[in-house]
Amino acid sequence: MAAAAAAAVGGPQAPQPELPAPGLALDKAATAAHLKAALSRPDNRAGAEELQALLERVLSAERPLAAAADGEEAAAAGSGGGPGAAEEEALEWCKCLLAGGGGYEEFCAAVRAYDPAALCGLVWTANFVAYRCRTCGISPCMSLCAECFHQGDHTGHDFNMFRSQAGGACDCGDSNVMRESGFCRRHQIKSSSNIPCVPKDLLMMSEFVLPRFIFCLIQYLREGYNEPADVPSEKDLNKVLQLLEPQISFLEDLTKMGGAMRSVLTQVLTNQQNYKDLTSGLGENACAKKSHEKYLIALKSSGLTYPEDKLVYGIQEPSAGTSTLAVQGFAGATGTLGQLDSSDEEDQDGSQGLGKRKRVKLSSSTKDQSIMDVLKHKSFLEELLFWTIKYEFPQKMVTFLLNMLPDQEYKVAFTKTFVQHYAFIMKTLKKSHESDTMSNRIVHISVQLFSNEELARQVTEECQLLDIMVTVLLYMMESCLIKSELQDEENSLHVVVNCGEALLKNNTYWPLVSDFINILSHQSVAKRFLEDHGLLVTWMNFVSFFQGMNLNKRELNEHVEFESQTYYAAFAAELEACAQPMWGLLSHCKVRETQEYTRNVVRYCLEALQDWFDAINFVDEPAPNQVTFHLPLHRYYAMFLSKAVKCQELDLDSVLPDQEMLMKLMIHPLQIQASLAEIHSNMWVRNGLQIKGQAMTYVQSHFCNSMIDPDIYLLQVCASRLDPDYFISSVFERFKVVDLLTMASQHQNTVLDAEHERSMLEGALTFLVILLSLRLHLGMSDDEILRAEMVAQLCMNDRTHSSLLDLIPENPNPKSGIIPGSYSFESVLSAVADFKAPVFEPGGSMQQGMYTPKAEVWDQEFDPVMVILRTVYRRDVQSAMDRYTAFLKQSGKFPGNPWPPYKKRTPLHPSYKGLMRLLHCKTLHIVLFTLLYKILMDHQNLSEHVLCMVLYLIELGLENSADEESDEEASLCGPERCHDSWFPGSNLVSNMRHFINYVRVRVPETAPEVKRESPASTSSDSLGSLQNSGTAQVFSLVAERRKKFQEIINRSSSEAANQVVRPKTSSKWSAPGSAPQLTTAILEIKESILSLLIKLHHKLSGKQNSYYPPWLDDIEILIQPEIPKYSHGDGITAVERILLKAALQSRMNKRIIEEICRKVTPPVPPKKITAAEKKTLDKEERRQKARERQQKLLAEFASRQKSFMETAMDVDSPENDIPMEITTAEPQVSEAVYDCVICGQSGPSSEDRPTGLVVLLQASSVLGQCRDNIEPKTLPITEEEQIYPWDTCAAVHDVRLSLLQRYFKDSSCLLAVSIGWEGGVYVQTCGHTLHIDCHKSYMESLRNDQVLQGFSVDKGEFTCPLCRQFANSVLPCYPGSNVENNLWQRPSNKSIQDLIKEVEELQGQPGAFPVSIISETNLSKEMESVMKDIKNTTQKKYRDYSKNPGSPDNDFLFMYSVARTNLELELIHRGGNLCSGGASTAGKRSCLNQLFHVLALHMRLYSIDSEYNPWRKLTQLEEMNSQLGNEEQQLEVPILYHDVTSLLLVQILMMPQPLRKDHFTCIVKVLFTLLYTQALTALSVKCSEEDRSAWKHTGALKKNTCDAEKSYKVLLSFVISELSKGKLYHEEGTQECTMVSPISWSPESMEKYLQDFCLPFLRITSLLQHHLFGEDLPSCQEEEEFSVLSSCLGLLPTFYQTDHPFISASCLEWSVPALEIISQWCSEINTFTETHAEQGKALLIQESRWKLPHLLQLPENYNTIFQYYHRKTCSVCTKVPKDPAVCLVCGTFVCLKGLCCKQQSYCECVLHSQNCGAGTGIFLLINASVIIIIRGHRFCLWGSVYLDAHGEEDRDLRRGKPLYICKERYKVLEQQWISHTFDHINKRWGPHYNGL
Repeated sequence: MAAAAAAAVGGPQAPQPELPAPGLALDKAATAAHLKAALSRPDNRAGAEELQALLERVLSAERPLAAAADGEEAAAAGSGGGPGAAEEEALEWCKCLLAGGGGYEEFCAAVRAYDPAALCGLVWTANFVAYRCRTCGISPCMSLCAECFHQGDHTGHDFNMFRSQAGGACDCGDSNVMRESGFCRRHQIKSSSNIPCVPKDLLMMSEFVLPRFIFCLIQYLREGYNEPADVPSEKDLNKVLQLLEPQISFLEDLTKMGGAMRSVLTQVLTNQQNYKDLTSGLGENACAKKSHEKYLIALKSSGLTYPEDKLVYGIQEPSAGTSTLAVQGFAGATGTLGQLDSSDEEDQDGSQGLGKRKRVKLSSSTKDQSIMDVLKHKSFLEELLFWTIKYEFPQKMVTFLLNMLPDQEYKVAFTKTFVQHYAFIMKTLKKSHESDTMSNRIVHISVQLFSNEELARQVTEECQLLDIMVTVLLYMMESCLIKSELQDEENSLHVVVNCGEALLKNNTYWPLVSDFINILSHQSVAKRFLEDHGLLVTWMNFVSFFQGMNLNKRELNEHVEFESQTYYAAFAAELEACAQPMWGLLSHCKVRETQEYTRNVVRYCLEALQDWFDAINFVDEPAPNQVTFHLPLHRYYAMFLSKAVKCQELDLDSVLPDQEMLMKLMIHPLQIQASLAEIHSNMWVRNGLQIKGQAMTYVQSHFCNSMIDPDIYLLQVCASRLDPDYFISSVFERFKVVDLLTMASQHQNTVLDAEHERSMLEGALTFLVILLSLRLHLGMSDDEILRAEMVAQLCMNDRTHSSLLDLIPENPNPKSGIIPGSYSFESVLSAVADFKAPVFEPGGSMQQGMYTPKAEVWDQEFDPVMVILRTVYRRDVQSAMDRYTAFLKQSGKFPGNPWPPYKKRTPLHPSYKGLMRLLHCKTLHIVLFTLLYKILMDHQNLSEHVLCMVLYLIELGLENSADEESDEEASLCGPERCHDSWFPGSNLVSNMRHFINYVRVRVPETAPEVKRESPASTSSDSLGSLQNSGTAQVFSLVAERRKKFQEIINRSSSEAANQVVRPKTSSKWSAPGSAPQLTTAILEIKESILSLLIKLHHKLSGKQNSYYPPWLDDIEILIQPEIPKYSHGDGITAVERILLKAALQSRMNKRIIEEICRKVTPPVPPKKITAAEKKTLDKEERRQKARERQQKLLAEFASRQKSFMETAMDVDSPENDIPMEITTAEPQVSEAVYDCVICGQSGPSSEDRPTGLVVLLQASSVLGQCRDNIEPKTLPITEEEQIYPWDTCAAVHDVRLSLLQRYFKDSSCLLAVSIGWEGGVYVQTCGHTLHIDCHKSYMESLRNDQVLQGFSVDKGEFTCPLCRQFANSVLPCYPGSNVENNLWQRPSNKSIQDLIKEVEELQGQPGAFPVSIISETNLSKEMESVMKDIKNTTQKKYRDYSKNPGSPDNDFLFMYSVARTNLELELIHRGGNLCSGGASTAGKRSCLNQLFHVLALHMRLYSIDSEYNPWRKLTQLEEMNSQLGNEEQQLEVPILYHDVTSLLLVQILMMPQPLRKDHFTCIVKVLFTLLYTQALTALSVKCSEEDRSAWKHTGALKKNTCDAEKSYKVLLSFVISELSKGKLYHEEGTQECTMVSPISWSPESMEKYLQDFCLPFLRITSLLQHHLFGEDLPSCQEEEEFSVLSSCLGLLPTFYQTDHPFISASCLEWSVPALEIISQWCSEINTFTETHAEQGKALLIQESRWKLPHLLQLPENYNTIFQYYHRKTCSVCTKVPKDPAVCLVCGTFVCLKGLCCKQQSYCECVLHSQNCGAGTGIFLLINASVIIIIRGHRFCLWGSVYLDAHGEEDRDLRRGKPLYICKERYKVLEQQWISHTFDHINKRWGPHYNGL
């Protein structure tokens, strides 16, 4: 088997040696060169034979595939060790031979030089980012690769970026698909001229080698395909493809060498002789034969014949076993469907449990079986495509075939081959398991071929492309037909597609349909289609498969048990397979010359409809309780009619059928309108939610203009041509409300439950209003339509630009010209709407940019009818009305609840004038009269909406009345006197004034009307009218309709056959016997429509005689009727407007109105209503009102609660923070009182029942991100820009600590600095308190509550029970009285020396706490546990800095650093300084006081070795000898290297709490002297040698003045002289240039330096004082911050005068002689610098001026980020990540969710958030433009800071429009990061399980 498939024909058969011939062993290059030389000779036969022999040996060296495929051991693979090696060898040989002995790389370069690169043609696969520019594209499918796009000029164009779904190719340089102006710089040059001719010998070898190579590939493919009985498994095919990967890649690389190589390949692929020679399998070579046999088997099994062996494979007879239901009547002679071939498919699918719905097969005359069944391959290209299809379009093959497309000759050949295989593609697609992938690959190819008009036209002419496509589509749908159950279930001959089939459900047909739509968009092709009658017939056949699919039957008894969701498949199928081709065809029927096409389509459409009516056995009544939303034939007909009238000036009547057909046509669309009303009335509720889904989809924006719009238009056409009385009565009958239209107060409805009557009546009237006022197809221009659609959408809600684009139904065919985003769209938008820029609400909800209607739009263009037509949800209509009401109130036009305004309509197109006859027919007038009467009499089931619609119809009638009143009077005695008793004529204007006296009604015997006597004095005339009116009342609606129908039928057909059926259908409507007896009663009415209107006016206004004709006062009104005061208002206004119009239309009406008003009619008592009924009505109303009141109250309550929460949180600081309230006068008012928000009790916090503050502890690295330069860093967007973190605060502090630890004693180092710049613990509270035991039970209940919360209770997380703020711990409140505070604050007059002693003593005694604390109380336990919480909040690495792990010094350092972190962060929240003063937001809810108690308690458990307490060093002079003895052990840190702020915290936390104010001030004063000295030393190091000596001198002179200790000059000179003793200043020889600062120091700049050095300490100290003693911070200017803070801290003597400039040194207060202590401090430094002068200097200069932290600055345009990062490789795994992300704090590039970078189960983003932000990460997701926040174990999507030009986000870059930074949003993000409020503001958190 393995050796068997060597293929060779051509030249004499070479003997096949068993072992490789010695020739092979020779150097390949030499052989290649030798052969090339041989072939270049004029007589090259010998060379050719030699080459053949060689190739034969090389290319068939091994056949590993056969072995692999058969699962045998690859034992035969003797040489080359395993399958792979032989392939490698063969490829190496090919490369050598092609290069003809030279190097392969050089050969490639040489070929590339001859590339005429006019086209880009870059092929890409799914998920590639490409661009589409609508401005430059000719074809809608045009796309560009990113490189060509950015190199071209598209500024101001309508372009977008998109992720390719199916793959594609770059069209740059192809002028068939795009305009040349859009070409990029590379492809603008038409370069064919200047490229030199290809030298013959360069590609000579390729021409010899490539045919064999490709043939070898084809043999591999034949070998690998085993056609077993079952479908070959994916696995086998993939295995074969993997083995072939290198070969195909080799071919792909060849195509990339450019045009010269492509043309050689084209020659090889399309040469028929070559193919014949190599593959015919006729030689004696066994392998070749075998291979050919496999090929034939494969063809056969695919149901394809090879033309030569017809005998072997005759066209099968239908196998007997299949259920063939021959539907001759349907297919008739027009049938084009062949029997489906493989019968096995039938049985497989039949078994899918479709139950009774058997598949239907159409057996019919085989029109062109060859399209489906015959394939003959004549070239390599054809067979390659065949195998590509067989193997289900492997990506590599597709790419290779597409890469060749820039070669024009190949393009044509390939397109023809593709068309030839079209049927086979469809069959493979249907069987495929991976139909989605396969569909994408098919379209990837076909869109490249069919988007080109020239090519499409050529293939249409030469290869019958249209025939093939239509036939293939028919065949495809044929496989899933079932019998239609519409109308006549038993006898129906119609078949429809079954939407439950996979074919429809999975949209498997879309590649074929999309190709069809694509070619129909070319005018030349569409013309062929529209001219070809046979094709049109076939196509209408295809469309009729969808006519009536997915039939819904109303469930009347129990709820349907299984809600099928197939309806979506049905809607998608109609839209894609029927509507879109229809729009494509319509786009070519725009001008007069195309009339013929329309006539053709309309003709075949009507024929198909007629066939359909016959097939479903339709007479005149639709079957009850069933509806289908799918009538594509009706819609084709409607749309072509509309186009004919609108664009082609065709006469409408010439394309309309006879009356009978029109009556049939209107039935089904009308049925849908009625069903919509039924569905909304909840009559279909037992069919489940899906029926509502269908009703919504039918009107939804993507479907409406292919569904409801054509339906309504068709009904408008029918109404304009049919008898109006017939049409109106049909409508009310369809809506089942005929029985309701009676004057009687009670009636019986045989077809409708009472509870549905009202909404069905509303539905019927609303439908009539829409029908009569919609002008979409009746005369509006495209721009007017666009404007109306836009106004309707904007009135419902403010809309974003993209949702508007989505909601405006576009013409689905892209070439139609009204493209969303086109010029007209933008101009209309700016005309009707104002743009509201995106505002940011502090609550954190992101607003998008919205468009809102302009005021004049509300005033003049708001059209409720359009809104009702376009709303998917009923609530949107209400929303529009609410917004309208609000507008009227705001603009002062109308205060009350307005009615929908009446809007003037565009004039009707003359062809449709007949539509207005509906308004002037007696049937409608009777209905209107009846309804007005019923409303006036308060009958049941009538609503304001009904009245509104009735008035709307009357007004429409008046607006559209015929003006000749005189004619009308004359026509009275015409023949039409059938119910004159009601109205004399048919004109509404005159009928309005006609009085109706008596009406006979049929009522149930129980009705109140029966009791009354008939009126005594009835004149014979009125009795006569009574006789008529008996029938003329409502039953006449049905009767009339029957009569009309009869007439029409008799007119149109003389056969009696029709009459036979008639009685059966009419009998349905006779009253069923079960109903109670009806009797006849006679009502006295004596009203006309006008009088009813005037009475209604009285009723609505609630006043008698409220109507007074306005023209009596102001005759002008009649002359200029358009009065603004009538345009907006409620029912009263509407009635006044109608009466005014009626008076305008005729003098008679005017007179009658005046008469009625004179009579002053007493209001009619509503005697028709019984008390009981009245009660129920009232009850209903009362309930309604109560409900509304309740809603109002709830809303009010909610808003109150909200505002309370806000004030409560902002204004009340926690009670314990207000010691001020308690005056010293009443010392016995003891302790602070806390409210527990759980149990609601208030009381003090006690030892055994402590209270705590709800707090959130979080680790934070925000402080560490401060830098010392003002400019924030920007996000890197090139390789050069990188961000290095060494200038951040965290890095600087780290370096300092490790430096100290190198040279000094560890325990001492840990007191000299603070940690917590990274991973410090920040404590924040919402200010609410609770008992700690209450909290524990609260946590228990949360733990048992299994609701999915956004937080983890096991980690101690909860939400504050009162304000729902996120929290994770409780901070105990220290029991103590407020008074205490006050006593401690009294100033004492002790000297500073005494205070210093006291401080030292207090620090010494550990037992300074109340004794009880030492013993275990609840309070101390809680304090311990909260301390544990604080430690666990941050990671170990941020706590342990000691060299010996676990040392107590470490805990000590950690604890005072927590205090430091919180103070520093509060400072940052205040903007980095204290100038604003006051208790800022942080102060209001601060928990620092409680935190201090907890920390102090724990710090006192550690005592500092008393012989080394920094306090001593600060306040006492030591004997000099003490330092000498301990040379051998490490030194203590010199006091001048200490961080003063840390010292402050250590000193204060070591004191017993609460602290006395004077002790505090004392500590601050002492530390300030140290700080000042540090500032002086730093200054001395910073300046140059000369400056130093100068200062040393000037200072020394003043040394003995009185306030020497307070003069910085004296002190500085002293410091300099002291330090000069050591080596600190010496080592500057080398570094002179770097250290010397260029500035010359003036006294002012020195003073400024000193102040700046000291300020950070003063700020922190003032904050601390504010928290400990509750003193307010003063506010000040920035320049006076130093003096204000120092006086506030008590450093400045009170008598200090402020007239001369402020000097910082005046704050000094030395407790020991200044110069002595300074000299002592300096000596420590000198000792150190003896050995380490460099480090000594570095440690002295502390950088204390940190700027506020910032996130990285982002570029203006998002594209800059996207282009750099989306292709960037990850530094860890060096792959391009699937979801790249970048950290906005430090700029690190990470893989989101990437398993490649996972470490110990943490994905990279989570890991980075821990390292960079101690658990908080802010990442920008590159592919989505969205920011994601990681906080600990949770994450949330924050939103996007990039918005498009319309202020909208574009999540996932779906729209691909250019995005720009929104600075406000970014500021908010930064603010939330700095203030640590992500947890509180963002609501949607979820756990990430370390997977991000």
